[in-house]
Amino acid sequence: MEKKDIKWSEIGFGYMRTDYRFQAEWNDGKWSEGGLITDDKITISECAGVLQYAQTCFEGLKAYTWKDGSIVTFRPDLNAERLQRSARRLMMPEVPTEMFMRALDETIKANAAWVPPYGTGATLYVRPFLFGSGPVIGVAPAPSYIFHMLVTPVGPYFKGGIKPIVICVSDYDRAAPHGTGDIKAGLNYAMSLYPGQLAHSRGYAENMFLDAATRTNVEETGGANFLFVTKDGKLVTPKSSTILPSITRRSLVHVAKEYLGLEVEERVVPFDEVKDFVEIGVCGTAAVISPVGEIDNGDEKIMVPSGMEAMGPVLTKLRETLVGIQMGDVKAPEGWIRKIL
Repeated sequence: MEKKDIKWSEIGFGYMRTDYRFQAEWNDGKWSEGGLITDDKITISECAGVLQYAQTCFEGLKAYTWKDGSIVTFRPDLNAERLQRSARRLMMPEVPTEMFMRALDETIKANAAWVPPYGTGATLYVRPFLFGSGPVIGVAPAPSYIFHMLVTPVGPYFKGGIKPIVICVSDYDRAAPHGTGDIKAGLNYAMSLYPGQLAHSRGYAENMFLDAATRTNVEETGGANFLFVTKDGKLVTPKSSTILPSITRRSLVHVAKEYLGLEVEERVVPFDEVKDFVEIGVCGTAAVISPVGEIDNGDEKIMVPSGMEAMGPVLTKLRETLVGIQMGDVKAPEGWIRKIL
């Protein structure tokens, strides 16, 4: 198949309109059949639940072109499951797994020419989302909903690729205890925009959010989970009921244990312990793993021993192995890869 005439290695992480998207509607207690459309505009009521009370959630995953020309996705069943979990928490109808997978297959197949070629460093980002489209003026769930899935080719999430980034400890809280920090609610990300832009204006790539209850433990960046490596080579990931359960992090934990033979600890990570780690990274669908070289907390600067020049050896091996699985160069665990074409 002939790909679009794009300089794939030069694109950034941004939206690019593609040819097709999938849409289904929920009315009167049931989903429509749904199908592909070409219109990239959505028409909704001025009083739609998403506009009045931010009733929306989303997912993010990628499609890859393998060396043999195959197009695949990575663990999409977990995205379907997580979207359903988010929908339950926000009082929205769940998107059935069968519909999610059909939407995924049809949308990627229809946009196959937009899936970046193997070896370019670019991928096709898939964004499924669900929102209240029907009118609601009192505080209540919307009467109707739209499930929509779009795709767009993307390059690296952080400018400069996988070079170490500098982050800061945020003065703001990302998620409250017993709140919605563990689901992909749109509002969670809206809440992180102001502290995110504040960090960027001060020259930082990202924020490190601490737990809202005590402000003593590491949570996440707002868009990615943290990974830490101890002096004796253990992989440590923060554990909290207000952290989003990242599919990338869960996959990296499996790779660390089963492929690299590393000891892994999923536990509360006090901020006071951060200075003792020899490698630090942030992980997620968009970036896979980005290394952290410096963390600023007011007058305190933590210089990560792995430095500002390159990713440390443990995180490098972790990233290479997971990317190898995603790109078909390393054998994947059973069920991790869904072939589209």
